[in-house]
Amino acid sequence: MSAALTSHFKHPLRGVLPVFQTPWLEDETIDLETLEQEIAWLYDCGANGIVMAMVSETLRLDSEEREQLAAAACRFGKERGVVVISVGAESSKVAERYARHAESVGADAVMAIPPVSIGIGESELLAYYTRIIEAIRIPVIVQDASGYVGKPMPIAMQARLLDEFGPERVQYKPEASPIGPKLSELRDTTKGRARVFEGTGGIALVDSFKRGVVGTMPGADLIRGLVPLWKALEAGDADKADRIHGPLSALISMQTSLDGFLAVEKHLLKRQGIFKNTLVRGPVGFRLDAETTREVERQFDRMIEAVERVF
Repeated sequence: MSAALTSHFKHPLRGVLPVFQTPWLEDETIDLETLEQEIAWLYDCGANGIVMAMVSETLRLDSEEREQLAAAACRFGKERGVVVISVGAESSKVAERYARHAESVGADAVMAIPPVSIGIGESELLAYYTRIIEAIRIPVIVQDASGYVGKPMPIAMQARLLDEFGPERVQYKPEASPIGPKLSELRDTTKGRARVFEGTGGIALVDSFKRGVVGTMPGADLIRGLVPLWKALEAGDADKADRIHGPLSALISMQTSLDGFLAVEKHLLKRQGIFKNTLVRGPVGFRLDAETTREVERQFDRMIEAVERVF
């Protein structure tokens, strides 16, 4: 997959781009002070950029909050790396609005899931993404959020967008199972032109890297493991990569739903001194119990120990 098309960015659109968590005050308003600290910490840990996406609780924000969060992410993050803003919505009109707003506040790229409440056909899906792409000048990352939508996007449709708009305008974050074969199919169908980001939280990163991804969009909580893992992969050091990837994968495997990711990530962000609390906007579908918490912390400590041993 082409890694070239980044010259017009102040910072390249590639590498480790964690999806930040949204911190809340006790009244469920956005804690902007903690958000700024979180983003600074992610860069201090070696992130190449930041992403506002599903685990940022975007679907639990009203439209004003969503634009407020996007603007804050750009304000806090743009000078040190790329900023990607999720703009997917239930209607093309609203998605276009979010995309235009993201561009206006300084986003380097946007990412869009398809509508989640209806299973739209290929022609409607194509029209949805075309409208977003044509509304702005920055890249659009097509997120195949099959776990939320219920069915994978047709590879041919994704390739058609690339053929029409080119790899500088259209990029990808595939999440359809099986991840590896689907990623390779997209790569091969586009003759290696597609720029693809790994989208499994890092659990499939070693395999995905071998298939040509240009970056990964994991959770913020594991940045201290994922940056060293990415560096080991870039250096071709399989032994270092495998040592870090083992406990990291065990930890990610415990996060089996959106609320599972939210619970674990916010717990670990608080444990690392970044968040003041673990508040998630309800209704909440998953909460950590004492036994799960102990295992999460054990695997996290194993990951940190692995990093310290190999670097």
